Amino acid sequence: MVLSEQGFDARGQQAGRVLLLACGALAREILALIRANGWRHMDLTCLPANLHLWPERIPDAVADAVEKHRANYRKIFVVYADCGTGGLLATRCERLGVEMIAGPHCYAFFEGNDQFADHADTEFTAFYLTDFLVRQFDAFVWRPMGLDRHPQLRDMYFGNYTQLIYLAQTDDSDLDRQAQDCADRLGLAYVRRFTGYGDLATALAAQV
Repeated sequence: MVLSEQGFDARGQQAGRVLLLACGALAREILALIRANGWRHMDLTCLPANLHLWPERIPDAVADAVEKHRANYRKIFVVYADCGTGGLLATRCERLGVEMIAGPHCYAFFEGNDQFADHADTEFTAFYLTDFLVRQFDAFVWRPMGLDRHPQLRDMYFGNYTQLIYLAQTDDSDLDRQAQDCADRLGLAYVRRFTGYGDLATALAAQV
């Protein structure tokens, strides 16, 4: 479903409009940025967030969505980073003639790709969460990894991690408490780092 405040014109097209084709994990943040900046020329459509469980499926899903919506928009901007596709998504986007947000994953572009890269040598034992993943921790981490049924798997999955770093897009004390609980459940030290929207805000502003 495409989220928009504007209707189609008489030709069935949205002249001058930009479609943001995004991961469902980013929907809340993208809509917040659209509202805050008054970007009324932008529409949003999202692919299921759980595609991240099968990153090899992301390039085909993005390509199908681009072809579905291309005729109705002046421009389509893909709001996915590489997201575990090993460069395949970038290759597909280049072939389709559409831009995508830069970076290896949302953790990096939320913090800022350059800043995130600066931590690479010191945070290789960190497990990261965003606002979305804090809210959906059970659905996207705990249950898919089988930790609800087999807690002994914790050491297999997380034995080499030392800390959980919550990259917070918003100042929300309830999410902070939830993130601390996630760290406790995984047996990891807890760090909260406020990032705001980072390079996501910059990338969307460039579409104006």
